[in-house]
Amino acid sequence: MTNQKAVREDGFLYLHNLKTMMTGRLFCARVLTTWLCCLSTAVAAVNTAKLPRTSDSITIDGVLDEIAWQQATRIDLDFEIEPGENIPARVKTIAYVVEDGTNLYIAFDSRDPQPDQIRAYLRDRDSAWNDDYVGIGLDTYNDELRAFEFYANPLGVQMDATYDDVNSRYDDSWDAIWDAAGAISEHGYIVEIEIPLNQLRFPQTDGMQTWGISLSRYYPRDRSYRFGYTIDDRSRNCYLCDFGKISGLEDADPGRNLEIVPTLTSTQTDSTDDPGVTPLQSGDTDTEAGVSIRWGITQDMTVNLALNPDFSQVEADVAQLDVNNQFALFYPEKRPFFLEGADYFSTPIEAVFTRTVADPDAGVKLTGKRGNHTYGVFAAQDAITNLVFPGAFGSDATSLEESNDAFVGRYNWGFSDASTVGALLTSRSGEDYKNTVGGFDLRWKMNDQNNFRAQYLKSDTEYPEQLAIDFGQPLGSFSGEGVYAGYEYESRNWFAAMEHLHLDAGFRADAGFAPQVDIEVQKASGGYKWHGTPDDWWSSMQVRTGWEMAHDDSGQVIDRKLEAGFAITGPLQSVFEVVVDTGAVLWDDVLYDQEKMRVFAAFQPRSGLALRIFMRYGDQVDFANSRPGKELRLRQSFEWNMNQHLLLRLQTTLASLDTEQGEQIFNAAVYDLRLTWQFNRRSFLRLTTQYQDIDRNVSLYIDEVDAKTRNFGQELLFSYKINPQTVFFLGYSNQQFEDDELNSLEETDRTLFMKVGYAWTP
Repeated sequence: MTNQKAVREDGFLYLHNLKTMMTGRLFCARVLTTWLCCLSTAVAAVNTAKLPRTSDSITIDGVLDEIAWQQATRIDLDFEIEPGENIPARVKTIAYVVEDGTNLYIAFDSRDPQPDQIRAYLRDRDSAWNDDYVGIGLDTYNDELRAFEFYANPLGVQMDATYDDVNSRYDDSWDAIWDAAGAISEHGYIVEIEIPLNQLRFPQTDGMQTWGISLSRYYPRDRSYRFGYTIDDRSRNCYLCDFGKISGLEDADPGRNLEIVPTLTSTQTDSTDDPGVTPLQSGDTDTEAGVSIRWGITQDMTVNLALNPDFSQVEADVAQLDVNNQFALFYPEKRPFFLEGADYFSTPIEAVFTRTVADPDAGVKLTGKRGNHTYGVFAAQDAITNLVFPGAFGSDATSLEESNDAFVGRYNWGFSDASTVGALLTSRSGEDYKNTVGGFDLRWKMNDQNNFRAQYLKSDTEYPEQLAIDFGQPLGSFSGEGVYAGYEYESRNWFAAMEHLHLDAGFRADAGFAPQVDIEVQKASGGYKWHGTPDDWWSSMQVRTGWEMAHDDSGQVIDRKLEAGFAITGPLQSVFEVVVDTGAVLWDDVLYDQEKMRVFAAFQPRSGLALRIFMRYGDQVDFANSRPGKELRLRQSFEWNMNQHLLLRLQTTLASLDTEQGEQIFNAAVYDLRLTWQFNRRSFLRLTTQYQDIDRNVSLYIDEVDAKTRNFGQELLFSYKINPQTVFFLGYSNQQFEDDELNSLEETDRTLFMKVGYAWTP
């Protein structure tokens, strides 16, 4: 899926997908020819394609030699959706779709006059987004609310995702069990895809099904092109409303839709509490068995059960720099149990963040959709209670070795044209501790350009008395409210948005992620987009401006900002953006004026090579010492496919903060290097190295700090995946640490771990 939305990163705007808003040479040279082509596409998009059924078998091998493909419906991807605006595609792509009552089959015959230019690398699942690839999107309820998407590159590397059009949320962490294969030839490449119907959710009805369908081919060259079989109306602020329709699957039988996944995890850790003095002490081997069960009770209702589940992560999170930060860092969810139906629980205020469930002994989840009604429930018994104590100017955190019972319930009712009314209830409770959050939300799609969203939540919380005293929290039971309202307008050229958020001082969302409360925020932004012509060297441009004001509950200004930005896309799949802003930030009762400039650039100069750079420079408060400073922050990512098997990824963040007189307060760096040898589509060996180095000028600090701290860690991981649930992992990791007392890096722990999981489908 590709959209033209933008997302924020460190307060600046950049294009989320380099495949959007670019243009190239025009195949229909005459305006009249182009107009006729677009008109014929618009008429074709109204029609519903037929999804035939076959009784012949299909082998997924990248070769279209089965009789069943002769019975399939042929769909030509005749139109360039990006960067050209619904003009004839520059290369030929033919899709074939057919089903057998149990599986949906899709094949793509992707012609290419220059097959040596095809970009295809062996990669881990969900990692080939910079390659050539083809795929299908399925709006199985035909309600323009959410879609399942399945893609594969020319070597059959699989990528899948869900898209939630209600929340504009694209989630490629979702994984289904399906199959794909690809083969490159002198004429281009072939991809075959098999999707078991039991991996999808769709209405339980008699007779024919009608689904929304999108067929796409991504063609990265000097620009990143997307071809489809229906037009993309840029004047409409939605994605699923541009899908075509397909009808079939009469009385389809998806099978028993039962997956039982036993797992076995074994870990052995050597550690020391006094590095550099006491050697590592050998720990016991901890071996645990667990089981996860996924049962599709019906086509539109699924239950997940996990007993003594292994919710450990086999790979380290990407390293982040935690220095001169006010609030807790965010790390995304990666555990399969919580990713199933995750979009069902999404709301404007992030009241559900499943990484708060740290070490559950058991968990159960039910998600489903019946007609206009969508619902989700999950409950877990967690052996550890992780808590975040939010405030207006910062957040604290702690972890209690005490259990808690967690519950989340979510309901949505759809009405009109892709509009919804929802309710949410979350609860966490333990010994002398409770947190309950409940409320309602609305998404009103007024028309194709205008959307309005709102949410109201109320929380009730009580902490253990000593914990409340230690962290400065209210004693006894207390409550708080959260309110959100947002309006968005987007057309082909103009865009605008307004937001209001109020989280009062007593609001707590312990099952979610709300690290800042006692705050009321108003935002307004808008801008204009230009789309290039085939004769322009650039593909798209946009200008934007934004205003933001934040107060605490007493009305005191916390933050204000006025910004303006310019972005352009062009050759080499490039994006460049610059944003300047002026404003002020309150800290320790002093309002500090601030002026900043942010720059983002990204490009792919050749096949297999991608670079991104972000730079921020300007005024920044020194939060540790309550004074103004000057900050330079540089973040870059570098991705290089050295050959078809070997991938190098490097992410670096550098930050320095000086006083206004030019004295350096601190200098910090964090590096995350990952070197992967991909044996084939199913297995890889990856070495991850993470290093953090912070130097501080202790004479400029109010409190005592270490002049130097360093962290160094490595992980070697072997992975073999038949599918997302049938897996084998074997890994080794170690950690080293240095501060002023140690004077050198000393090993603090080392771990050897193994995990086996098997998806059994009786």
